[in-house]
Amino acid sequence: MTSLQLSDFDYHLPPERIAQTPAEPRDSAKLLTLCRQSGQIHDKIFCDIVDMLTDNDILVVNETKVINARLKGSMQNSQKPCEIFLHKQLRENTWDCLVYPGRKLKIWTKVVFQSPDSKESGLSAEIKEISEKWRIVQFSKSGQEFLDLIERIGEVPLPPYIKEKNKNDSKRYQTVYHDSQKSWSVAAPTAWLHFTPELLEKLQTKWVQIEKVCLHVWLGTFANVEVEDIRKHKMHSEKAYISEDVAKRLNIAKEAWKRIIAVGTTSVRTLESFTNNSWQLWHGTIDTEIFIYPEYKWKYVDSIITNFHLPKSTLVMLVSSFAEKENIKKAYQHAIDSEYRFFSYGDAMWIY
Repeated sequence: MTSLQLSDFDYHLPPERIAQTPAEPRDSAKLLTLCRQSGQIHDKIFCDIVDMLTDNDILVVNETKVINARLKGSMQNSQKPCEIFLHKQLRENTWDCLVYPGRKLKIWTKVVFQSPDSKESGLSAEIKEISEKWRIVQFSKSGQEFLDLIERIGEVPLPPYIKEKNKNDSKRYQTVYHDSQKSWSVAAPTAWLHFTPELLEKLQTKWVQIEKVCLHVWLGTFANVEVEDIRKHKMHSEKAYISEDVAKRLNIAKEAWKRIIAVGTTSVRTLESFTNNSWQLWHGTIDTEIFIYPEYKWKYVDSIITNFHLPKSTLVMLVSSFAEKENIKKAYQHAIDSEYRFFSYGDAMWIY
């Protein structure tokens, strides 16, 4: 019987293996390939993937865009600095947020935000509700006007383990192709970061089909698992979307025995969330809380392209479910010994 203890998904990562800057160009990152049946490992470069894919392969990517979710402002009464981190949109102008300093931002506190040029931005907010970790925050703007404002005054929400800030982060922590109308993510679908326009053009000349789904990546994906029995972990919900046309094309491909390759764990979770009991995708918009770990029965995904994930994270559990826990441990140790770069700006792994 498979052990499902949190400690089983831990590993030691030397701090120097955490990537602080992205590979340039994007597709020059290393690529570890792992056969989930045999456990065989090979070292490649990401651009080599062109030679490994055929017209029998379907790449499914997450087209979400990362918003500038980190907003710096000041409390209206005291003028003391504060920070609001957008987490999840609840209503048109109301968001679930992390705030700093938490003890100071009490209910009814008003916050004003300034532009980088120190002029008033026209955006303000008010704390409406308080929970243990979060604040419900109502903003003075909504819709596209709100998104345009935070694009100008906000900061890209890099993960806390990236200590080196770069002037190009706002572009590099963003995929080359995304839908600006689906601007709700606070973290990038990082496996998709490795693709360049030139690489995608080469894949298209080989008739590799590329389909787009959308999952709004919220902070719940990265929440720590705080129970030793991982089956008791509760995932936060995230909004996912698949169009009718995409679902139809993917189902036709699946019936033709083509290989469905999910680019990133967000694409994995979207596809598996939308698969019905007849092994077919349906379409629409849902809130998914899917948690994939080694007891999970896979339905739709045939292969995964992903980055290397944090110890004891739900994402390590997901790939351990797909490729067997021992195979993943072996692959991760190989990556550490071979000086692969880990996490969001790091190298990639293709599990097939």
